[in-house]
Amino acid sequence: MAKIPVSVCIIAKNEEKHIEECLRRLSPYGFEIVVTDTGSTDRTLEIAQKYTDKVYTFEWVNDFSAARNFCAAHASNNWILVLDCDEYVHEIDVPTLRIMMQKFPRSIGEIRLKSITQNRGNTVYVTDDVSRFYNKNYYLFEGQIHEQLRPKDDSKKDDPMNCVMLPMDVIHHGYNLTPEEMERKQERNLAMLYKALETDPSNTYLLFQAGQSETMRGKRQEAIALYEKALGIMEEITCEYEQIMIMSLAVDYVKTSQPDKAVDLMAKYADQCQTARYMFTHGNVLLDSGNKLKALLWYIKATAMPDANTLGVNLMHCYENIIKIYMEMGNVEMAELFRARYEECRQDNERVVNS
Repeated sequence: MAKIPVSVCIIAKNEEKHIEECLRRLSPYGFEIVVTDTGSTDRTLEIAQKYTDKVYTFEWVNDFSAARNFCAAHASNNWILVLDCDEYVHEIDVPTLRIMMQKFPRSIGEIRLKSITQNRGNTVYVTDDVSRFYNKNYYLFEGQIHEQLRPKDDSKKDDPMNCVMLPMDVIHHGYNLTPEEMERKQERNLAMLYKALETDPSNTYLLFQAGQSETMRGKRQEAIALYEKALGIMEEITCEYEQIMIMSLAVDYVKTSQPDKAVDLMAKYADQCQTARYMFTHGNVLLDSGNKLKALLWYIKATAMPDANTLGVNLMHCYENIIKIYMEMGNVEMAELFRARYEECRQDNERVVNS
């Protein structure tokens, strides 16, 4: 079979901890690999050169999109797969990917990224759908940080983009950090986000991302202020990040002893946010506010949604909470109905985190 015309584009800085494993796992697929280094002082360049002769340097200008677009410009192929050094490919269905490229030439490809992280003292994984595959004739990156793809043709900038899920399994190790490493990462991100907000203070996406970083570093009141400002600007929920922002705000309300605000917020947007992730969070908010029966109904509804597989380890927590509530109600029979599903999720989590 002829090589598939895909270039994997990676930007890197001081990634000797991850880049070898990232590139090693890519090697069997025969993709062109393009690495752009933004100022490493460790062995990143040396390691990259073992796997590809397309290694370039880019003077860092505090702009992730500039670095991404520079990297793609040096790719021989039009189809670009974007990865970070801490993302390891475990499997790609190449024949299906080839068919998708032919069938959807102007679509954006998404990866259901499985991110290893810490939760309740355990190593688990969470999922995020991220746009990582595109034809550079039609799209480029925009935004200094938390960059996003947009059409190159400015007249189509606001047009909806068709997205398709890619047939690949990718595991992200960048969230499995020590508290000190996470703090440094969020401080770097926030410096860039707040600078961008100085010139674009009503950008709801930047407000959302700044709120996420503040939450990750434990500054929940700061995050709440950012989320509330963004919600005050938004007229309706049209993007995935807006839905995530509502859930994040509700969780921060709960964590700052404002459960009634959390319950009201989740109920207000429930009709617009028909996803398993929203329903799981709704259940959590109700449980934290003391309403176990309503929480149970939302957990069960979440597990029955078509996108329940996007929950990652939280699907396991769904079943865990369902079992616990039924047991507290004295309904052992119903609790046992969900125990096998809980065990399947537990084993799936073990498989991912140990792969």
